[in-house]
Amino acid sequence: MVLELLKHDVNANSTQPILAESADGLFGRIGSLETRLARNSREIDAAQAVRYRVFVEEMKAQLPADAMQMRRDIDSYDAICDHLLVIDRAIEGDIEEQIVGTYRLLRQEVAIAHGGFYSASEFDVAPLLARHPDKQFMELGRSCVLPAYRTKRTVELLWQGCWAYSLKHGMSAMFGCASFPGIYPEEHALALSFLHHNVQAKGEWAVEALPELYREMDLMPLEGVDARKALVTMPPLVKGYLRLGAMIGNGAVVDQAFNTTDVLVVLPIASISDRYINYYGADAGRFSN
Repeated sequence: MVLELLKHDVNANSTQPILAESADGLFGRIGSLETRLARNSREIDAAQAVRYRVFVEEMKAQLPADAMQMRRDIDSYDAICDHLLVIDRAIEGDIEEQIVGTYRLLRQEVAIAHGGFYSASEFDVAPLLARHPDKQFMELGRSCVLPAYRTKRTVELLWQGCWAYSLKHGMSAMFGCASFPGIYPEEHALALSFLHHNVQAKGEWAVEALPELYREMDLMPLEGVDARKALVTMPPLVKGYLRLGAMIGNGAVVDQAFNTTDVLVVLPIASISDRYINYYGADAGRFSN
């Protein structure tokens, strides 16, 4: 039922497979929009400015004083992550002015070498990693898109970039925090309860919020959850993950600084629906030419 509700039409045969990353480093292109990794500190700074506009100016996050003064969303993880960008070449000006969306990517080997994953500050991911010593995880975070670009095309390019990046580095699974607006989980009782009852990660993929931060997601009984209404109230990012076959960890976490209620998304590469692998290309070639 969940997958049926989340279906949308895709054309699996629209392009011939090509390399996941082009010679100029592009992961994908749709019209004037392109996706690739940031190439230098100026582009990372511009991505941090986009994050500030979304998280602080729009969502009312409260960052440390130095970040607020610089008008940048910045933390220690920025130095060790790769920064995926969506760029609109139709915007006149320098490349920094053309960045309209961004995602922060952190591979397990890099995270372990620098003290761990960002998500570990909210969720107990260590047991999850320990149960899969033969797998390589990557963390997705700080996803944001400027309001005028919150369209299907931009979301598709962000996923194209993540998919191509995961293939390039041989990743086995993705995970990361996804956010509901506001710090009162009760305001999202329907959506959180739907996630708890229908797509909770279990068994070898189980993961929980840290005990001291744990907030119940089981806010409504299963029989009281209308799946269609729940999906309508779901943030687009969460809904997009569910389309791909993601699971959700047990327990939510309230992030006071970012004014959000967070859940942990877990997405094994092997669980991604064949429909979407065909759409984006088994080698991530769907939007690369």
